[in-house]
Amino acid sequence: MTTVRGYAAADLPRLVELSLEAWAPVFASVEQQLAGSGVFEAQHPDWRAGQQEAVESACATLHVRVAEVDDDVAGFVAVGRREDEPIGEIHMAAVDPRYQGRGIGRRLTEVALEWIGEQGFATAMVETAGDPGHAPARRLYESAGFTPFPIVRYFRTVERT
Repeated sequence: MTTVRGYAAADLPRLVELSLEAWAPVFASVEQQLAGSGVFEAQHPDWRAGQQEAVESACATLHVRVAEVDDDVAGFVAVGRREDEPIGEIHMAAVDPRYQGRGIGRRLTEVALEWIGEQGFATAMVETAGDPGHAPARRLYESAGFTPFPIVRYFRTVERT
């Protein structure tokens, strides 16, 4: 049975661990999309360390809810206010690959949307990428009623001075 509860500091090591496992195929997809440009290597010299830092920051500064399956931490969502905008934003979410496909991401999204509504925001947003590795996230968010708005971002490396 899946339950969702508040975050506790003792959850942090497990959330980092499961998020790195969940995001490994995503980072592999992004690396493949940017192959040959040098951008991935410049942006993510050690993606695992960067993501660990991002999870630690999210857990320290955002509203975080944790999903458990039979007392095992299976996923989490971090939600807050969109910087400088009156919009609630799902900043980060991850589900342990062992538990993916069981509706946990959907439940965490619902909990995040409930929190956004409780904060008085009329709009919720979540951002993801268009590469193949992010396809499951796009399916989840679209099935939860989010409307995609195409944005194109261009990247390239530059000489450092």
